[in-house]
Amino acid sequence: MSTNARLRSTTALGRALKRAVVVLAAVLALGAAQPAGAQSRLKDIVDVEGVRDNVLVGYGLVVGLNGTGDTINNAPFTQQSLYGMLERLGVNIRGTTLTTKNVAAVMVTATLPPFAAQGTRIDVQVGTLGDAKSLQGGILVGTPLLAPDGDVYAVAQGPVAISGFTAQGAAASVTRGVPTAGRIAAGALVERTVDFRMSDMQALHLALHNPDFTTAKRIADAINAAIGMGTAMAMDPSNVTVNVPAGRKADLVGFMRDIEQLKVAPDNPATVVIDEASGVIVMGENVRINTVAIAQGNLTIKITETPQVSQPGPLSGGTTTTVPRTNIQVDDGQGKKLAILPSGVSLQDLVQSLNALGVSPRDMISILQSIKAAGALQAELKVM
Repeated sequence: MSTNARLRSTTALGRALKRAVVVLAAVLALGAAQPAGAQSRLKDIVDVEGVRDNVLVGYGLVVGLNGTGDTINNAPFTQQSLYGMLERLGVNIRGTTLTTKNVAAVMVTATLPPFAAQGTRIDVQVGTLGDAKSLQGGILVGTPLLAPDGDVYAVAQGPVAISGFTAQGAAASVTRGVPTAGRIAAGALVERTVDFRMSDMQALHLALHNPDFTTAKRIADAINAAIGMGTAMAMDPSNVTVNVPAGRKADLVGFMRDIEQLKVAPDNPATVVIDEASGVIVMGENVRINTVAIAQGNLTIKITETPQVSQPGPLSGGTTTTVPRTNIQVDDGQGKKLAILPSGVSLQDLVQSLNALGVSPRDMISILQSIKAAGALQAELKVM
């Protein structure tokens, strides 16, 4: 190979190495800029102030029950409601005695979604107030649904669908599910909308589902990087304020679409949640413990009764008797070992060490509580 050829080859190799170094530096910088962990869309971790559901509630009557409704004498509110409904329909029954068991007083609840227009249908839930046995086959009569401000926003009516049932005979009865509560799909008609115009907002306020300083700052940084510096600011762990640019105020929906698709890695504090009733334990990935020694053992006493029959010999004149036989076994857990966990172990190491001891979820709850009491568990312990 000539000298010129060698020089050209060396020059090309140098340029290739420089390009590789630049690419590697860019990859490392990108990895350092993005926080580790699973990333989530903003729409999944924040709510927009003003864009929210509204709770509706109403009181009504379910008719058409097959003898499973309220006992009129035991439920005066059902009797008064029935009188009032019939009088509004032109039927005067004041002073008469009602013995029907085909009517039940119920509470009706629903959730009015944001920006629901007039004429939109929403689902409703129905539950009994009196001593009705079942709502099977019942029909809810027109019931106004009110918001906390006292105004009517929807009217509910329709057949009630239940998931349970009751079968009863002279000596026994069987109940499955909850027959005294039901649901009416698309059972309410929206009559009034909530007075909220998003187009009038000069700034958007994002509320975090799980308040956290780091997550709020990451959200603001992501919005500023995508829209422009100074657009978003983290006000506190729960709220991020987003100023709408002048050029995007005419298309606020498109602006929100661009923001809610941004991805951020939420940062959560180290937490251990324990449900003592069911024995469920949930640990976050940031849970750490200091150096600690753990031993687990239980004293188990097992008593088994195996009575035996003593049969006398033929013509001996004796009687057949039952002789008690008792077998007692004691397990004091001598096979259990003492495990030492070093400082700063991860969630995986903690679980593996506890499993190696052969502890059950119930015992693990006691161990975690003891580690926390010793000051070695660096996490918040929540007991449900």
